[in-house]
Amino acid sequence: MKILTIATRAFSDQRPGTSGLRKKVTVFQQAHYLENFVQSLFDILPEHAGQTLVVGGDGRYHNRSAVQTILRMAAANGFGKVLVGCGGLLSTPAVSAVIRRRAAYGGIILSASHNPGGPDGDFGIKYNIGNGGPAPEKITEAIYARTRTISEYHSLADAADIDLDTLGRQHIGEMEVDVIDPVADYAELMQELFDFDAMRAWFAAGKRMRFDAMSAVGGPYAKTILEGLLGAPVGTVVNGEPLEDFGGHHPDPNPAHATELIAAMSGAQAPDFGAASDGDADRNMIVGRDFVVTPSDSLAVLAANATRVPGYRAGLAGIARSMPTSCAADAVAKALGIPCYETPTGWKFFGTLLDAGRATLCGEESYGTGSNHVREKDGLWAVLFWLNLLAVSGESVEALVRAHWARFGRHYYSRHDWEGVPSERADALMTGLRAQLPSLAGREFGHGLRVAQADDFAYTDPVDGAVSTSQGVRLRFTDGSRIVFRLSGTGTEGATLRVYLERYEPDPTGHDQPTQEALAALIEIADRVAGIRQHTGMEVAGVIT
Repeated sequence: MKILTIATRAFSDQRPGTSGLRKKVTVFQQAHYLENFVQSLFDILPEHAGQTLVVGGDGRYHNRSAVQTILRMAAANGFGKVLVGCGGLLSTPAVSAVIRRRAAYGGIILSASHNPGGPDGDFGIKYNIGNGGPAPEKITEAIYARTRTISEYHSLADAADIDLDTLGRQHIGEMEVDVIDPVADYAELMQELFDFDAMRAWFAAGKRMRFDAMSAVGGPYAKTILEGLLGAPVGTVVNGEPLEDFGGHHPDPNPAHATELIAAMSGAQAPDFGAASDGDADRNMIVGRDFVVTPSDSLAVLAANATRVPGYRAGLAGIARSMPTSCAADAVAKALGIPCYETPTGWKFFGTLLDAGRATLCGEESYGTGSNHVREKDGLWAVLFWLNLLAVSGESVEALVRAHWARFGRHYYSRHDWEGVPSERADALMTGLRAQLPSLAGREFGHGLRVAQADDFAYTDPVDGAVSTSQGVRLRFTDGSRIVFRLSGTGTEGATLRVYLERYEPDPTGHDQPTQEALAALIEIADRVAGIRQHTGMEVAGVIT
C-alpha cells in the first residue's frame, strides 16, 4: 500500500489552546485543514515509529470522518498500532485511562468538549501525552510553529475505511488497528476506586437517581456502570445515546443548559440524586432535590470526605484548584494539614503536581473535577464519588453540603459569562483593568469591602519551574471575598469574558441568602471597576452559573 505525500499550504489559525484546537466544523472540513494539524503533530513527536496511539472522540458531527483520516495518516507516519474506540467513541477521561493502563505513547482526542455539535456546530482536536494528560505548552507551541511552515503531509489515502463498528484487529498497511470497547478499561478502573457493593445496596433499597448524559459520549459509560454494574433501574440514564448534534442540546452541565435535569430534580417526588456530564464526559454537575451544588463546593466536599471511599482511604497528598475556583478547598486543605495548590486554568497544570505525587484531587470551577486516577477531569468519576458518599453516609446531597458549610464556612460563588464579545473590546477591557491594578490595592468600595490585593495572576510550577503569566486579574478583599476577571479560550466566536465572584461567610447559620443576592455588592463593584457594560455593549451576562 503506497504512502502518498500530498502537497499543501500552511494555515495561520491553528494555534492550539489549553483545550486543543477548536473551530467550527466547516473550518475543519476545509481541504487539508485537519491533515495539516495532524501532520504537524506527528512531525514534532520524537521516536514515535512503531509506537501505540489511542484515538477516539465524543461522537459529534465529523468525528467518524476525522478518525478515518487520522488512522490513514498514523499508518503513513510509522505508528505500529492504534487503539480506537468502537464507533470512533472514547470519552476524554477514558482516553487518559486507556493510555495509562495500556502504556500507549499518547492519544488524539476529537472533541470540542461542552460546545454545541452538528454541521453548524464546533469540532476540536487535542493531543495527550504518555502520562494520559493534555500536551504541555512546549508541545502545543511546537505544533503551532510547525503548522506555520508545513508544505506536505503523508497518508495512505487510498486505503479502505476501517470498520469502526466491529471489535477486533484490522490493518491499514503495516499498522495494526484494534477497535476496542470504549467503556471496558474505564469501568474496570472505577471498580478499583469505589465501593460498588455499597452503591448497589443504595439502589436496591429503593433510592433513585437521574443521570443526564445530554445525548453525548457519557451515555454508554453511565448505562454500563449505573444501570449495568450497579443495578440502577433502566431509565436512570436519560439522553444516553450519543448523537452527532447532541440532540440539539448544548452539552454543558450547568443550570443554564441542563434545564431538564434541574426541573426533574424539583419537588418532593424528585429522585434522590441528580447528575449530568458534558459532550466528552469530562465535566459534571451534581444536583440534590431542589439543591444545586457548585463545582467549587463539590471539590471541597469530596476532599473532606475522601477517606470514606476505598480508592482514597489512605488520605490525600494535596489538593489543587484553578485560580478562579473558590477557596472552599483551601479551607479543607488547611484542616487536613495538606497543601492546596492554586494553578492557572487548564488541566495540564495539574498534571505535573499529580505526576510528582503532590496532589490527589483537582478541580476547576467550570464543572471539572478529577484525581490522580487519570490525567483529565472526569465527569462520571465525580458522580460515582458522590454516589459512594451518599451510600455510605445515608445522607442526602443537601445534608452533606450543609454539614460541610457548618464545619468550614460557606463560599457564596458565581460565574458570569459575557459571551460573543468582539475580541478587540474584550482585550481593551482587560488592558484597562491591568492599568488600574496599582491604584486598586487598598481602595474602599463600601459594604465593608476593601481591596487587600490586586494583581494579574502568575504561576510558577513548583515541580518543573515553568512560568505562566497574565492568567487573570484578581481583586482580593480584606474579608476574603474575591473578584476574578479572565478571557476564556473555549469558544469559537468572539471572546468570552468570565467574571468570578466569591464571598466567604464563616458562620452560615441564619445567613442562607440566594447566591446572586449575597454577591450583589461584588457584582456592582465588578462592573464599576471594569466597565463591563460599556465595553461589551451588553446589559446582562449571557450565562450565570
